[in-house]
Formats: sequence, C-alpha cells, structure tokens
Amino acid sequence: MHRVLLTLAITMVLSACADTDTSLEEKAARIHEAAFTVDSHTDTPMGMLRPGYNFMERNDSKRSKVDLPRMKEGGLDGIWFAAFVGQGERTPEGNQAAMEKAIRVCDTIDALVSRHSDELELATRASDLKRIARKGKRAIYLGMENGYPVGNDLGLLDTYYERGIRYITLVHSYTNDICDSSTDSAEYGGLSPFGEEVVSKMNDLGIMVDLSHASDESFLDVIGLSRAPIIASHSCARALCDNPRNLSDDLLLKLKENGGVIQMCILSAYVKTPQANPQRDSARSAVREKHGNYYELDEEGQAAFIIDWYDIDDKFPREMATVAEAVDHIDHMVELIGIDYVGIGTDFDGGGGLEDCFDVSQMGNITLELVRRGYTAKEIKKIWGGNLTRVFKEVEKAAS
Repeated sequence: MHRVLLTLAITMVLSACADTDTSLEEKAARIHEAAFTVDSHTDTPMGMLRPGYNFMERNDSKRSKVDLPRMKEGGLDGIWFAAFVGQGERTPEGNQAAMEKAIRVCDTIDALVSRHSDELELATRASDLKRIARKGKRAIYLGMENGYPVGNDLGLLDTYYERGIRYITLVHSYTNDICDSSTDSAEYGGLSPFGEEVVSKMNDLGIMVDLSHASDESFLDVIGLSRAPIIASHSCARALCDNPRNLSDDLLLKLKENGGVIQMCILSAYVKTPQANPQRDSARSAVREKHGNYYELDEEGQAAFIIDWYDIDDKFPREMATVAEAVDHIDHMVELIGIDYVGIGTDFDGGGGLEDCFDVSQMGNITLELVRRGYTAKEIKKIWGGNLTRVFKEVEKAAS
C-alpha cells in the first residue's frame, strides 16, 4: 500500500512539474510574441557577399545563423546588419578600399530590401521598429562595425548617414585612426584627436557611438566626450568572463551614468572562458597559414577560406555556452546597473551562438529563460528592444 501511495505521489509531482514547464513555455511565447524584438548586431552581410547564400531561404545553420525563414521562427522583428570591414593598412589606398567595401555592403542590403519590399523594410529611425513590425514586415537597420572605412575623412560620416548607417562600432580587433582596440596595443591611450572629432560629428548627425571592441581607455574617453548616450552593441560582463571584449563593473557603472545600453552578446567565448582545445587551435592556425589573412583576400579567396574554416567545426566541435549561462550575464548586469540599461546583440554570423540558441530561430529560448528567472513581461520587453530604442531616441534628440 505504501509503495502504491509513493508511486502515486511521484506521478503527481512529475505531472505538476510538466504542467509548470508547459505554462512557463506558453507564458514565454506570449511575451515574446508581444514584444518588439530586435537584435543589435549580426555580421550576416558578410555572407551576402559570398555565393550560395540567400537571405530569403533557409540556410545550413552551421554556415549561417540568420535568414528570413528563421527570423520568423525566432520571432525577431528587427535586426541590425553590420557593414563590417576588417582592419587593413592605414594608408590612402587602404582607406579607399575600406570605404568601397562598406558602400558595397550598403548597396547589397538596399538591393535585398528593394527586391523583397513586401517582407522587408529599411529602418533609419528609432520609431521604425514598431511601425514596420506592425505591418508584418522585418525592420532592417544598418550599423558599421569598425570605423576603418571612415579613414581620416570626417566628411564620410555624412555619406554613411545618408546610406542609412545609424551606429558605428568605432574600432574592431586592431587599433585604427579613431581609437585603441581592446585586443591590440595602445597607440593613443584612448581616443585619438581625430577620434574626438568623429564622436562629436556622430553626435551631430544622430549616429549611435558603439564601444564594443574599444579599449577601456577609449570607452572612458568617449563617455567623457559624448553628449548622447552610447551603446555596446555586442558585449558581456567581464566579472563573469574575463575577456577584454567584455565590460568591467566599473565601465558598466559609467555606462549607466551616461544613460547608455549594453547589448548582451551570445558569442560563447564572451559568455564563459573556453576550455583549451589544442587540436582545434592547430587546425585554425593551419587554415590561416594556407590562405593568409582573411580580410586581405579577394572574394574567391575568402570563400575558400570559409569552407576550410567551417570544416574545423565539424572535425573539432567547440564547447558552447548555454542560454542559462548567457542569462547569468543579464542577471549580473541588471543587479549592478538596473533593468533599463541591458539588451541583446547576438553577433550571429560573426561567431555568436549558444548550445541552445544556435541560430536566430531559437531566440525564444532566451525569453523562456528570463521567464523562468522571474523577469516580468515589461522587463523582458525592455531587454528585447525597449532599452535600445530609448537610447536611439535620445541620440536622435541630441542631434536635433
């Protein structure tokens, strides 16, 4: 008799747990559907320049994380496409080539949206996200990752603004003419004199200043100079993962004082420190030795590089962080600086991806984890786009 009662009790507990999980999933789905969701950073345009990729069709998730069918599945209303240009020679010729590539990315995105205007629309204002989503379309925003295409010509900022660029990540992996990178040796100790002009001009135009990839000193220089809030379009908390690409608690507090927003990145190496994988590292080194610097290759060379590079993931799978570990960063940042200063920027197609949020179709898993941890619908809506939209509006206001 006791055994029967025990079995019945266990069955009831398991049933209650299943019902709870179902109700949480239903609640998360409702919140996710009601939110105006936006991803502040993807490198998908790099794929658009290569043969074989079609944004309007489903692609192999091992080769590309983003396309329209999977955006719909993931309930993503808006996306920031980065016009990324890797750092090259800081010469007139190098600057010219960087400018031409940035313009080509803008042309490619313009052409995509024009061909599919029934489902996509270019967005250039903070208010465009809701306006476009309410029409059942996806909002396509343009950012620029790496200020290298600005060269040392301040007038190019006007050109990029006219092309729809609404944020510029000042620097990438290597120091440029604007400021020091977080992953390169210091040249200026922060912003260069030209960089100071760039920040002021961006404020004048209404282009958001993005400090992901910038050194700590560059971050502080910009915070002291900018008259508009800043963003970190794809970064995490250094307290949880000691990577120079992440923001320290001191920098997060400065960001709050500035009124800016940090967009939590889901690139696994920024979420948790990766375990050593010598075979994978050796294979990557061999690809670099075989092909040379990816950013210095022509399109054919880059396509060949990418094939070998992705093959490494098949032969030596990397350990990936989980959604729960990523949301730990949101918890930390919310506890430190508050709910109004945190958002999401995946870095999909630039390395972003988690074990259980591998591509854009699985974005709802982040919402589910937030619901499990007790975040309210109002708070989740802020994280999924409300906070970034607020900063964008303040940048527009500062410009006017």
